[in-house]
Amino acid sequence: MFDLPVGLPSELVPLSWLIGVWEGSGVLEYKIGDESVSRTFGHRISFSHDGLPHLNYSSYTWLEPVTPSEADAASANPHVAAGTDATSSASDSVGTDAAAETDVTGRRSAAETDAAETDAPGTGAVSETDAASETHAAASAETHALILPPEMMSDERTPLVTETGYWRLSRHQGDGDPGPGMLPGAGERPFTSAAAVETLRNRDGGFDIEVTLVHPGGVAELYLGQVKGPRIDLATDAVLRTAGAKPYAAATRLYGLVDNHLLWAWDIAALGQDLRTHASGRLARVQ
Repeated sequence: MFDLPVGLPSELVPLSWLIGVWEGSGVLEYKIGDESVSRTFGHRISFSHDGLPHLNYSSYTWLEPVTPSEADAASANPHVAAGTDATSSASDSVGTDAAAETDVTGRRSAAETDAAETDAPGTGAVSETDAASETHAAASAETHALILPPEMMSDERTPLVTETGYWRLSRHQGDGDPGPGMLPGAGERPFTSAAAVETLRNRDGGFDIEVTLVHPGGVAELYLGQVKGPRIDLATDAVLRTAGAKPYAAATRLYGLVDNHLLWAWDIAALGQDLRTHASGRLARVQ
């Protein structure tokens, strides 16, 4: 059973099941011209908080070595990238599990998450100022340090991509919230109790969320969606690209907690193509 971190801001309770460091594997699949690229990859992500009403997010992926059988298959079919035969069926399986299992689990566990939001200790009268203590800052720093342990780097692992960002409930920023820039808020911060957060629940019984992600290749994404129990659905509201970035127009993401594993699927519209399957994976909490 997952225990809520001490001092967790009330606004993060609906997203609390994401907190931790997760590691596992997945399959990427996409068509580039006449070539269908499919490879297995390793994946490690971190969700943490600093006592503020948002989650810090970091993701790191690496390509797994191509097996001799995969290399032979690629040589026999020049239109299929190395790793396709061995991983295409796995991609279908993982993607289906992420969509189907999370749908079932989302309906089954919504009541459990709702109960946690109401009854969880430390999320009612605890102020966000108290949550930003030195203890929590140290814990967050430790979590970030775990995202890239030295043993992850080896000759057999090829670094792939990273991304970083922030996850939070979608709501109007009031006088009590800091910003813009480094301006402090005026008065008490809002939504510091479970009852106050409950007023943010949407008509579907979930909570609207905003996710901002930045990629080192010159792409930034703003996702809008909702968290409902242990399921999250996201779709891009805006995509920013630098002049030198590769064509990337839109995306959707699905996350779900199934049997204590984090399942996810990512569809993208890129390189002049419509929205289609791109990557999916299954991760276990390691920290």
